[in-house]
Amino acid sequence: MEYLKGFIDLFLHLDKHLNELVSQYGIWTYLILFLIIFAETGLVVTPFLPGDSLLFAAGALAATGALEVHTLAILLLIAAIIGDTVNFWIGYFFGHKIKFDNKNRILKKDYLDRTHAFYEKYGGKTIIFARFVPIVRTFAPFVAGLGSMNYTKFMFYNITGGVAWIVSFIYGGYFFGNIPFIKKNFTIVVFVIIFISILPGIIEYGKMKLEVRKK
Repeated sequence: MEYLKGFIDLFLHLDKHLNELVSQYGIWTYLILFLIIFAETGLVVTPFLPGDSLLFAAGALAATGALEVHTLAILLLIAAIIGDTVNFWIGYFFGHKIKFDNKNRILKKDYLDRTHAFYEKYGGKTIIFARFVPIVRTFAPFVAGLGSMNYTKFMFYNITGGVAWIVSFIYGGYFFGNIPFIKKNFTIVVFVIIFISILPGIIEYGKMKLEVRKK
């Protein structure tokens, strides 16, 4: 329970925690953020890590001078691209050996089904769109590897989606995160970002369930 409270607090007060992180670890903050983004995109067992909201908060913090925004953007872009690449090869080599079960809180079959639904609608472009959808973002490169997507095509979508994701949230936070209203209501902003991020996934999942019922 304490772990859950701590995790919720991390999500709701990303701005405060990032400030503490910089104060305590200084330049090593870049590495910590790099590892979080890498794990969130690269490991199917860590889809719960903050992504969109973390990028926005980091961008807002960079606007205060605590972090250098271009260095931050480049490093996290590299983390996002490497993360998807690693996840692709995990799916390619080990995907068929991993058991997904709805009783498992992390490796849920529903997550896999939701990602498959995205592929059915968007094809390879799912890799780009999934960057903006939590959970699907983590599972999309894994499913691409599992389905043996052409690697050159995958990398094109991987890099394109990574650039769009990192640039929009890092620089969005940098330019808008410290506007007085947003700064004062940062927790609400984080909720809005998370809601907007998961909305496409909720819609697609709902459509998928309706189609299954009709059959």
